[in-house]
Amino acid sequence: MTEPVLVLCTGNSCRSIMAEALINALGGGRYHAVSAGSRPTGTVHPEALAALARAGMPCPAPSSKSWDRFAGQPFALVITVCDHAAGEVCPYFAGSPRRLHWSIPDPAQATGPEAPAVFDAALRLLRQHIATELLAPAD
Repeated sequence: MTEPVLVLCTGNSCRSIMAEALINALGGGRYHAVSAGSRPTGTVHPEALAALARAGMPCPAPSSKSWDRFAGQPFALVITVCDHAAGEVCPYFAGSPRRLHWSIPDPAQATGPEAPAVFDAALRLLRQHIATELLAPAD
């Protein structure tokens, strides 16, 4: 059975988009992730998509959207990937979801030649959390 996962951050333009794509690609059908933000930017950061492409991770039709879109829907798991969103009062999500918080530095402000490395580092951190907290065998 596929577990529904919601990944949250503030802008839903970088970290949550990358986490959604990684969970869907690496989860082997165990999870179906979507992402949203408390104050979505309305656009997906192009460097987030470039980092996913460099890692060979598919990201079909990404979009920046509000968490209100998912209010009342059941989720097995809600993951916050930024400290700001973790402290906000979330809408009600049905199903008493388990909650995780992954403090991932925001790569969105990186510019110039260092930007790809900053986004790749955020992607690696997300991948590590997914591997150890979602995909590792239960004891």
